[in-house]
Amino acid sequence: MSTSTTLAQTQQELISEFALFSDWQDRYEHLIELGKDLPLIAPENKTDDNLVRGCQSRVWLHAAPQNGLVHFTADSDAMITKGIVALLVRVFNDRTPEEIIGASTEFIDTIGLRAHLSPNRANGLSAMIDQMKRYALAYSAKS
Repeated sequence: MSTSTTLAQTQQELISEFALFSDWQDRYEHLIELGKDLPLIAPENKTDDNLVRGCQSRVWLHAAPQNGLVHFTADSDAMITKGIVALLVRVFNDRTPEEIIGASTEFIDTIGLRAHLSPNRANGLSAMIDQMKRYALAYSAKS
């Protein structure tokens, strides 16, 4: 495995990070900071085909197989949404398709994210997760 931390460890790191902030204003700011560190999608992958359906904002999500792992890049035109996709990329990036497909996303509820999103953003969050799992499913079928 190329990553030193497991998917579960990465989720636990995020839970610990968000626990450092006592209020949601600070947590949103942390999300925005995560978005600034997002490995950006290549301009040629910012296509309609890579737009996540069901998101209020425009979110591009690209996946490519690399050495048996799924490599994600993404971008969004909205700061909080970009932070949300960055959080998901941090968890799912460079994992095996099986890890992604079988991963629990309970950490999102543990940090309270879903509860603090508007219904449209919560739907977008689910759409992003679904899209990442669909990519993983497609790559697992090919291997």
